[in-house]
Amino acid sequence: MGILEVKNVGKRFGGLQALSDVNLSVQENSVHAIIGPNGAGKSTLLNCFVGKLIPDTGSVMFNGQSVLGLKPHQINQMGISRVFQTPEIFSDLDVMENVMISCFARRDGSFRMHPFETVAHETDIVEQAEKMLTEVNMIDKRHMHASSLSRGDKRRLEMAMCLAQEPKLLLLDEPTAGMARADTNNTIDLLKEIREKRDITMAIIEHDMHVVFSLADRITVLAQGTPLVEDTPENIKGHPKVKEAYLGEAA
Repeated sequence: MGILEVKNVGKRFGGLQALSDVNLSVQENSVHAIIGPNGAGKSTLLNCFVGKLIPDTGSVMFNGQSVLGLKPHQINQMGISRVFQTPEIFSDLDVMENVMISCFARRDGSFRMHPFETVAHETDIVEQAEKMLTEVNMIDKRHMHASSLSRGDKRRLEMAMCLAQEPKLLLLDEPTAGMARADTNNTIDLLKEIREKRDITMAIIEHDMHVVFSLADRITVLAQGTPLVEDTPENIKGHPKVKEAYLGEAA
C-alpha cells in the first residue's frame, strides 16, 4: 500500500465528467508524476487530495486515513503540503518573516499574529527559519523583500515555507511554470537535494517533460479524466499511445 491511495475517484461538474474511475498509488519516498494535456483532470485530481474538492465517488487515503471531508488546514496538519502553480508567499514581508510564519504555524497549530518586534525571544523559530532557508540556498537573501525576488527564488521561498511544515507528502502543481530554463534546472536540482536530505514523497503535475523525466520514478498519464497508463519513465517514453497523444505534442 502506498502513502497515498486513490481508488475509483470520480468527479463531475454539471454535464462534464472531469474524473472517472481514477486509481492511483503513490509509493512512500518516491516521486510520482501525473501528466496529460490541458483538460485531462490533473488539477481536479490534485484538488481532491488537499480538500479543495470532494470527489463524487471513490476514496483518497493518506497514511491509511481518509482525507475526504477534511478542511485543507487539517489535511496539511496530517503531513501534506502543496506547492502552487503561482508561488503562494506574503509579498509584503521579507524572506525571513515568510518562513517564520510557517514555523509558527507548525509549532502552534495555527498562526497567531505574533508581533515580529518580539521575535528576538523566539530563538527556536528563528533557528528553524534559518535552517529552512539554508536548505533551499536562500539564507543570504533572508532580509530581502519577498516581492523583489525572481520567479525562481519565490519558488524556493515557497519550498522553504512548505518544508517548515515537515510534510511527508509534497504536492507540486507545475512547480516550474513561467520559469526560464536556468531557473527550471535550478528547481530540478533543488527538488533532488530535498529528496536526498529528507524522507519525503512527492507527487508532481508538470507539462515540462524535461522536469518530469529528470525527477519521476513513476508516471501516470491522464486522458479525459481517466488514467491511460502508469509506468516507469523509460517505458512511458516508448509507449506508442503516450508518445503520439502527449509527449510528441509536448515536444
